[in-house]
Amino acid sequence: MLRALRLLRPGAPLGVRGCPSDARAGGHEIQVRALDGPDQGLTEILMNRPHARNALGNVFVSELLEALARLREDQQVRVLLFRSGVKGVFCAGADLKEREQMSAAEVGVFVQRLRGLMNDIASSAIMGLIETTRGLLPGAGGTQRLPRCLGVALAKELIFTGRRLSGVQAHALGLVNHTVDQNEQGNAAYLRARTLAQEILPQAPIAVRLGKVAIDRGMEVDIASGMAIEGMCYAQNIPTQDRLEGMAAFREKRPPKFVGK
Repeated sequence: MLRALRLLRPGAPLGVRGCPSDARAGGHEIQVRALDGPDQGLTEILMNRPHARNALGNVFVSELLEALARLREDQQVRVLLFRSGVKGVFCAGADLKEREQMSAAEVGVFVQRLRGLMNDIASSAIMGLIETTRGLLPGAGGTQRLPRCLGVALAKELIFTGRRLSGVQAHALGLVNHTVDQNEQGNAAYLRARTLAQEILPQAPIAVRLGKVAIDRGMEVDIASGMAIEGMCYAQNIPTQDRLEGMAAFREKRPPKFVGK
């Protein structure tokens, strides 16, 4: 899964690091790595909770929220790539074993945090579908995101049945952008995501960020309001150095050198 992360204010670039975890995890469940060389500007979040197939438990969610909060402050980050450190799985969804031990009040608080997390990373609604097979309602945004992706009728079918989808099926429905054949190393999806990230890296970071804001905010309102949001985003991009650099590079028939200003 590849998502562009909205950045807010400048900050120090990140190196390889983890987030606090508990002793039971045997280390950090979320690790952050900023790449260098030709991949400078690409940051990876490694999800590493093998004993629970990267299920969304308390520690996992807390570490991921902390990582995202730090990354928002770092304008050196242009593309954020989510990667699993667990072979054969990306994320198993909710940690139902842990959830079973929570009180009703604790579940409410946790699901609210999880919903905020899903909003932060603009996650796919598929992650919440499995819960319906365990007698639960998707609570992290699945009932809202899925109808917007697939339409009401198909979203109801998938949520009501709790059906699991293969990558090929998800691609056919338009829930994922790409599918790839697995390779011997088991990292074909990661390599495809990284290739896509490398396509985004040379683009003007402010324009990418504002484009993301315009799309995300515009999808929540009617088209006339969406046009107004686009206009405001466009106006913010006009005085940037990168816009002038882009026009100069086009005129001089050379690759642009964007700096994020």
